[in-house]
Amino acid sequence: MEIIRSNFKDNLNKVYEAIEEADFLAIDGEFSGISDGPSVSTLTNGFDTPEERYQKLKKHSMDFLLFQFGLCSFKYDHTEAKYIMKSFNFYIFPKPFNRSSPDVKFVCQSSSIDFLANQGFDFNKVFRNGIPYLNQEEERQLREQYDERRSQANGAGTLSYISPNATKCPVTIPEDQKKFIERVVEQIEDLIQNEENKNLQLEPSIPGIIYLCHYCFQKERYIVISKVDEEERKRREQQKQAKEQEELSDAVGFSRVIHAIANSGKLVVGHNMLLDVMHTIHQFYCPLPEVSGLVSLQVIYKILLDTKLMASTQPFKEIINNTSLAELEKRLKEIPFNPPEVESAEGFPSYDTASEQLHEAGYDAYITGLCFISMANYLGSFLSPPKNHVSARSKLIEPFFNKLFLMRVMDIPYLNLEGPDLQPKRDHVLHVTFPKEWKTSDLYQLFSAFGNIQVSWIDDTSAFVSLSQPEQVQIGKCFWNHLITLTLFLPPHFNNVLHT
Repeated sequence: MEIIRSNFKDNLNKVYEAIEEADFLAIDGEFSGISDGPSVSTLTNGFDTPEERYQKLKKHSMDFLLFQFGLCSFKYDHTEAKYIMKSFNFYIFPKPFNRSSPDVKFVCQSSSIDFLANQGFDFNKVFRNGIPYLNQEEERQLREQYDERRSQANGAGTLSYISPNATKCPVTIPEDQKKFIERVVEQIEDLIQNEENKNLQLEPSIPGIIYLCHYCFQKERYIVISKVDEEERKRREQQKQAKEQEELSDAVGFSRVIHAIANSGKLVVGHNMLLDVMHTIHQFYCPLPEVSGLVSLQVIYKILLDTKLMASTQPFKEIINNTSLAELEKRLKEIPFNPPEVESAEGFPSYDTASEQLHEAGYDAYITGLCFISMANYLGSFLSPPKNHVSARSKLIEPFFNKLFLMRVMDIPYLNLEGPDLQPKRDHVLHVTFPKEWKTSDLYQLFSAFGNIQVSWIDDTSAFVSLSQPEQVQIGKCFWNHLITLTLFLPPHFNNVLHT
């Protein structure tokens, strides 16, 4: 179901209902870019620690905009032995709510925009019809503005349009305006004393203003003073507060969906989802914390599962060669897997995987959910007796909870949200510094005597080189000290670095 600004409010209860009844949720996001400086290969160095990767993404990826959010809810029907799916595709844009609203600045990456355009992405739905949003701090500030205005209307507080340095002396009325002011005072006093009169129209005192109003707006404009009793005043105040509350809800916008997901506590499934999680927190909830971990990245999603990590580890690692989302979905339709039976709920559009609507966030969330179901059910085949259906609450899938896949890291597969990250030995890894003209082929040629090596570039003049055996490190340092600088790899928290 496509959700834009014009139909967001009408469909919000459907979204809430889908989240509430779901066994699990699948999400995906589309962004205006990935990296504002370093190349993707530099941003995802093969020997990053989980914390280093988090800091890189936090520094270089958060100024982009998450402008499409896919959400699919999956509910298992035990009677029919199938999943019922509800899919939502949200277009999101930080349209300023009023003059005091945040005027969000974001960046775009030409390659990302070009890629999405080639996939048929409709940018007009983002920029013209995108759903607005506020994070928690912006929402708090807007509430304070409303509270201050209400306080001023009730005679308390400091009027926002009065300077703190303004004198409290009586106002001096210009001579040419005195008669007009006296006439207005008389009219207001007459309105108060006359029970029959309910309204008073005050026309401008200067004829030129009357002409200007008529010329600019094609109609006459007056100040209207209405006399109301206590009951009517309360009714109008309630109407005003209701309107303000509606305006506030409209301004919070898409963030209400994120709040509903957070409050549900449901399992949230994604594919290679670290960026999705970080953007969602940063854009719709609060600033990203200084460090990653349990408390920091689970402020919204209490239980996360990354299908790319799941497919990259046992028992799937040996039978799945390609873990890209499109290829994974195809592989999981083949033996030894069984494709799940999933049906769209009544009133919701269905997806056809044969048409491959990749990089539409709703579709990607949908096939992410399919991949999770297939892999979860495969785990049931190891039980005695085997089970065809493994639920999202099964202990079989708990080992995959709250571990986010780390792209291109050679020896640390995931960022762990529930405990310390893995710390593999890297005594076979060299930090190599060389002339700027060198290429990867030069490094492979230099270390060819050591068999298989892995090269991970840091910048134009340095890289990590992983050798097969730790013993080879000292041999390499002896042979090539005159050509290049070789430094033994040490974790970033060590201050002492071994130099040749």
